[in-house]
Order: sequence, then structure tokens, then C-alpha cells
Amino acid sequence: MYKVLIRPRWTIRRPDGTELPARLIELLAAVHERGSLLAACEALALSYRHAWGLLREAEAGFGTPLLLMERGKGSTLTPLGERLVWADRRIDARLSPALDALGSEIEVELRRALSSPATGLRIHASHGFAMEVLHEQLTAGGVDVELKYTPAEEALSGLRAGHCELAGMHLPIGEHEAAARRHYGAALGGERQRLVHVATRRQGLMVAPGNPRKVYELADLARPGLRFINRQPGSGTRLLLDLLLKQAGVAARRIDGYRQSEFTHAAVAAYVASGMADAAFGVETPARRFGLDFIPLQNERYFLLCDAATLEMPAVAKTLDVLRGPAFRTMTDALAGYDAEDAGRVLSAAEAFGAASARKLR
Repeated sequence: MYKVLIRPRWTIRRPDGTELPARLIELLAAVHERGSLLAACEALALSYRHAWGLLREAEAGFGTPLLLMERGKGSTLTPLGERLVWADRRIDARLSPALDALGSEIEVELRRALSSPATGLRIHASHGFAMEVLHEQLTAGGVDVELKYTPAEEALSGLRAGHCELAGMHLPIGEHEAAARRHYGAALGGERQRLVHVATRRQGLMVAPGNPRKVYELADLARPGLRFINRQPGSGTRLLLDLLLKQAGVAARRIDGYRQSEFTHAAVAAYVASGMADAAFGVETPARRFGLDFIPLQNERYFLLCDAATLEMPAVAKTLDVLRGPAFRTMTDALAGYDAEDAGRVLSAAEAFGAASARKLR
């Protein structure tokens, strides 16, 4: 099976038209992670001489150093070197989910052009790390799947319009569930609709290591001088934050950065990790990946919604098999803040939103 990989590549063009040396950003990132130029060269299979050449060329273009070296203390990046590394991470965090979704569409087109058997499954889903695991396992299992990341409202609209077989979304557990369900209205919970449980996960505040700005609750976001980065309007995470702010009596207009948004959980985590914001709201997984502290505030369930008749499709049956399998549970449970217990359980709206909605994440 063919796998389409699309990765963002960026550079800086100087006034004279020349660009940054190839692999410079990769080299700086490796130094940042490993603390030494020699270790970075070994990791990237670059000669020490070639690495020095890349650095000299870039430093000459910028007119300032990118790397500081002290005997016996390894190598550290200068502020400009760190900015370049974090710019790269922010670009990757913002674009990778969209590029992965595009890659899955192209994979389907290629398989069809090669006359591979089509199992025909379209998934529109709010971005989530368990969905990445599911997509990977479905593709490895030969399922002809198109995955499109989109806000929950759009995913539900796509399901109603027949543009997809499965729509992925998340709902808070407990007192805010009813308000979230009202927000989605008739698109959620019809008599013929079935909800397939994928995972439970934690949402909360992401802050710099050690929490230097002393952010402990939502009210702290309104402090003067504290910079926040938000998720985009229409996302389930933005809806959840608004519900929590209302409960806490915090006016959104008092939060510096409330109207500034990113499109993925990883992107807001990268924003905080790069020092461009003091706090963000999102799931725990990217916070841990970027070395941030995390303050849990809300547990939620992630579902795949479909029509009851869709459950008879071979590709949907395969999806249920994957969700119920040990590999999916092991990989999802390894994600910080995720729990795959009951993955693959099919529920009616009455069952999903009854007493089980009070269950907490372990």
C-alpha cells in the first residue's frame, strides 16, 4: 500500500535573493534537542565540517551568531537560533494535520487509479490524537479511507449532507454536556443516529514549564499582561472554553489574546512553548510533547457518529474491529490524557447521554 507523505518546508529569503542553507533548521533543532553540535551531526548523519559550513553561511547572512559553544558545556542556541527552531515547530504543528488529511485523499485517488479494491470510507472529524492512531491502523489494514479534519459543526453538517459516513466530535462529561448538545441542536442525537465511542481525554490549561506566570485557573487568564492563545471559532475546544469561562464568571473580552487563534491543539502548545503566549487551552497530549505543564479542567468523550444503517458497511465494521482491538487501545492509552476504555462501543443517543455521561476519566 502506498503512503503519501507531505511535509512543510520553509525558508527565509534575504534581500539579495539567497535563502537559508538547506538543512540549517534541521541542524539547529537537533542541537536544541541534544545540547551539542557533535551529537546533532551524528543524529543527522552530517559531517562536523559540513555542519560548521551551514552555520557560517547562515550567520554571515544574518550578521549575528546562531550557536554558542563553551568547552565542556556543549552547544546552545542564541535567541535568533531558538526563534528559527520554534518557527519550524509552529509551522509543523499548524500545517501537519491539514497536510495529513490531504495525503489521505491523494492515497485514495492513487489506489483507485491502480485498481486497488475500494472499501470506501469517508471520515470528517474534529482533530484528535486518537483519530491519528485510528487513521494509521485503518490504512495499514487496507481500508480505503479519506480523513478530513474539520470543526465538529462542519463534520456533523457533512454527515447530514451525505458527504461522509462517520463524523468525529467530542463532548464534555458532566454538567456542560447538555449545553454543548444544545449548541449542536438537531444535528446531534437523532433516532437513527449511532455514536461509536473512541476515547475519553482531558482538556485544560497549557503553561510554560514550572508555571512561571502562576496560572492555576481560568480567572488567571484575565490578569493584565498575561498572553493567551485560543482555538479557532467553531471548534469544539473553543465551545468548551466558552462554557467554562461562563461558569467561572470570566468575560472573554478581558483575556488578552482571546481573539487570536490557531487551528490545532499542537499549534497552541507550540505557541506557548515558543514563548509567544503564556497560556493556552487544549488537550494534554501536545502539552506534554512540548514539555509544558498542564492543568486539567475538563474530561470529555470523543465519538464517531453515523447512521445506524452505516454500521453494516464493511469499512465501518473494520473500523469497529480496529477500535476494539488491543493495538488501538495500547497506542491510545499511551497518549497523555487519553483513555481508550470502551473504544468501539456503539450507543444510541439515549444510551450515550444517559447515566453513562457522568462517568469520569480514570
